Amino acid sequence: MPTNTVHVVTNAVHTLAGSEHLTEASGHGITHLMMLLILQLGVIIIAAKVGGFLFQRFLKMPTVLGELASGMLIGPYALGGMIDFPSIGILFAEHDGLAASAELYGIATLASIILLFLAGLETDLSAFLRYSVVGSFVGLGGLVFSFVLGDLCAVLWPNDIHSFMDPAALFLGVISVATSVGITARILAEKRKMASPEGVTILAGAVFDDVLGIITLAIVMGMADVSGTGGEVNWGRIGLIALKAIGFFVVVTALGLLFARRITAAIKQFRSREIMVATCFGLALLLAGLAEMAGLAMIIGAYIMGLALSRTDLAHEIEHHLQGVYNIMVPIFFCVMGMMVDFKAMKPVLYFGAVYSMLAVISKVVGCGLPAWLMRFNLRGSLRIGLGMLPRGEVALIVAGLGLARGVVDQGVFGVAIMMTVITTMLAPPLLVKSFERGSGVRKALDCGSENIETIELDLPSHDITEFLMQRFIHALQQEEFFVHNLHTEQPTYRVLKDDIAFTLVQDESKLQINVPSANQNVARMILLEEVLALSDLLESTKEMKGLDQMGTDLVSGLFA
Repeated sequence: MPTNTVHVVTNAVHTLAGSEHLTEASGHGITHLMMLLILQLGVIIIAAKVGGFLFQRFLKMPTVLGELASGMLIGPYALGGMIDFPSIGILFAEHDGLAASAELYGIATLASIILLFLAGLETDLSAFLRYSVVGSFVGLGGLVFSFVLGDLCAVLWPNDIHSFMDPAALFLGVISVATSVGITARILAEKRKMASPEGVTILAGAVFDDVLGIITLAIVMGMADVSGTGGEVNWGRIGLIALKAIGFFVVVTALGLLFARRITAAIKQFRSREIMVATCFGLALLLAGLAEMAGLAMIIGAYIMGLALSRTDLAHEIEHHLQGVYNIMVPIFFCVMGMMVDFKAMKPVLYFGAVYSMLAVISKVVGCGLPAWLMRFNLRGSLRIGLGMLPRGEVALIVAGLGLARGVVDQGVFGVAIMMTVITTMLAPPLLVKSFERGSGVRKALDCGSENIETIELDLPSHDITEFLMQRFIHALQQEEFFVHNLHTEQPTYRVLKDDIAFTLVQDESKLQINVPSANQNVARMILLEEVLALSDLLESTKEMKGLDQMGTDLVSGLFA
């Protein structure tokens, strides 16, 4: 076990408080440390982005694997520990058992908060509630099987872990629980299976799995803290930790969902999108800090704030504005996680990592597939769901990083976690694509639920007029404080949101289509009517062209046809 890195980080922060202590401790001033940090960030960003691009372009693998590999390559246990720069020294040197300095680890922590905040924003609570029965059993089965097998693997393997309640064994159980369905969602979208019974169940199960996984992480972290202070873990203490974690999550999430729209309504008074987004992100940071003060992980607070805001019309706006920050910061996190892999420490645990990874595959396929088979799906559909829940990703790495930072797991176990993440992420895509090649996956029809959607369609004389009307309509919606987002699809498609109102705009050559729920169709029609009349007046005022009166009449009559 390395030195407790929490003390390392604390000492580093105290060192930064005064230049005298700083000079005594490191031999350099704060300016030198900041210069070193800037150089490190420059190398990390370039290496992570290039590595992610190469993995995606040439190996057809997720960019996260390239970012991890880049970190492994430039870290202190590989090239980073071999190259000595004049007047700087080793750029990526080990710091008391931790591969990153306190400053660099702090930036990586901020990146993890951004990652989980956006993950909460992207959570579809409506889908979760609609498919909560099947999805909850799928998520719960995957969690129980993964946690138990991951923990037992650590206990039964010949090592220093002999108790199921050992903090290191518990962390290995939690690491195995985490599910990342980003890759699965992309495959489902490409195969046009996102709305299929299997696709909907996978996404709903992933939401339930994430929520339970975060609560499990909070409980395990509390138990690790008790063990770290020399106390004896007892079931009463475990019950209090569980109650505290579940209580914090449920109460804060309920309050967030209850008051989210009131909060966003107040924020909207600034009438500046930049201020709105910055304020919401600031709230996420505050809740992350409060979660840490409550003894939970900061990522839990960030996820809850994202979850609360996911039902508001600001959700897409926040995602849109933070996307650039996400694209720069999150690769830093994955790269720093890769830097923490000590290849020498991993060598003795390669066989353990292989067994652990195999059990991680079995636990999701069986744990998620069995409940699906017992409910509505046949063997083919159950296998699809199990494979869809197979990939681990950013959450597993965050949990592993927390365990390493708290001194609960060492670099060898951390390397095993990364090994498992890579293997499960690489196996899932080809197996899932193969499983969807033939046959239905359900024994009986699964009600996917559908909202009564009406389509308002205008067939205009030309593509240019359609595009002109579309832009006028979008501008009018924005003037009415709707949030309009370009979905960047092959056909120009926009998502329109305001409070409970949500609909889509599609331009198909010379046709303008508005897909809107029946309850909101009057609002869309009235705003569109105003723009059609304005366009008709514009056309009537153009005397050089012929037939414009009839065109304006056709536009108005087509709207209410």
